Amino acid sequence: MTMTSTVLQRPTTTPTVEKQATKATPTTTRRNRSTMAWSHEKLRFSCIDNIGLKQLWKLIALDTATPPAEKSGNVEHHQPKTTSNSNNHTNTENALELSAPATPLLLEHQHTQYKPHGWMQLSGHPESIVPTSTGIVRKRIAGIEDSEVLAYQQISQEPKTLQIVPAYFGLRELQTQHYIELQDLLAGFKDPCVMDIKLGTRTFLESEVSNQTLRPDLYQKMIAVDASAPTPAEHEAQAVTKLRYMLFRESLSSSHSKGFRIEALRLRGRAPLKDLKTCRSSEQISQTIEQFLAARRSVQKELLKRLKHMRLVIEQSAFFNRHEIIGSSLFIVYDDHRMGAWLIDFAKSRQLPPHLCVNHRSPWQPGNREEGLLHGMDELIHAFEEVYARSGSHRSCLKI
Repeated sequence: MTMTSTVLQRPTTTPTVEKQATKATPTTTRRNRSTMAWSHEKLRFSCIDNIGLKQLWKLIALDTATPPAEKSGNVEHHQPKTTSNSNNHTNTENALELSAPATPLLLEHQHTQYKPHGWMQLSGHPESIVPTSTGIVRKRIAGIEDSEVLAYQQISQEPKTLQIVPAYFGLRELQTQHYIELQDLLAGFKDPCVMDIKLGTRTFLESEVSNQTLRPDLYQKMIAVDASAPTPAEHEAQAVTKLRYMLFRESLSSSHSKGFRIEALRLRGRAPLKDLKTCRSSEQISQTIEQFLAARRSVQKELLKRLKHMRLVIEQSAFFNRHEIIGSSLFIVYDDHRMGAWLIDFAKSRQLPPHLCVNHRSPWQPGNREEGLLHGMDELIHAFEEVYARSGSHRSCLKI
């Protein structure tokens, strides 16, 4: 079996504007994105690559049991009634992390608009993003000055950085609501394995925790998770600040210690697993990655090359050098024929003041704007390297 890395191209047909659109805002010049993933190398699976996947999650000692998958997360297996030039026999998904709330207009489109076969979303607000039949998704934004719009416009000026993020097709306005149009990263994949990894040691903006008011509601949330977590002074006050609560929440996952956490994943033919935030120890992370990659050495090797390339691009990017990147995720996908990895979600990216610079690795202290993006990449690459080395020294066939 021959496997090639994904080369995503801009759809050949121009996306059709819905009849109810009042106007379309001028979009950024659409560059010819001939290469959207990593390489043109051809890969070959070993014999172990063609075996079935066995559900081994009971072997992963997570801190909390994984709840049953919700009905809404199941992959639809019926063929869509609408006919289009897209791949109607292909499962398509999207794992963009969303930050904008839903609106009545968007909810109306969500129920009436064509959805590609197998559409699902791993994380984020489920009603804030809408797929189209042309390999493009629309994500609601606050307005034309939204941080994510500015991020994609600036990234568009850097050819190398363009290759590690989704294709950006510009702005669209529908009945006073603004959207950005992005490449559906999973269009063309068939029954893929997908992983969404949140990067950074800090996943909140400094402005979100600047208020030092003691809050009883956050204290109650804290003790509901861990009654021993508050300090004696916090127990006496029965209240904590939002910063204290946010740091506590980060400590429950691997974000604080490793600079990344596995948010969600989906294995072939199975419903998504969305409650993996407490997978935090090195062994838990390694076991989860092993199950996701299913001992496919070819996938592991090319994924490591891709991650190291992405890290180098970030280190050399002018955009990343002058921005604080909060809440972005690494999106990984592969099937029997192609694979890809991209950095997604720039809703909380913020330009730094002229007197500040960050290296994305130093520990965060209030005011220095460090968020640990590259620290998380370093640790993630190390985790994948360990899995790759382990699979090379001990390879066994999995049976259904």
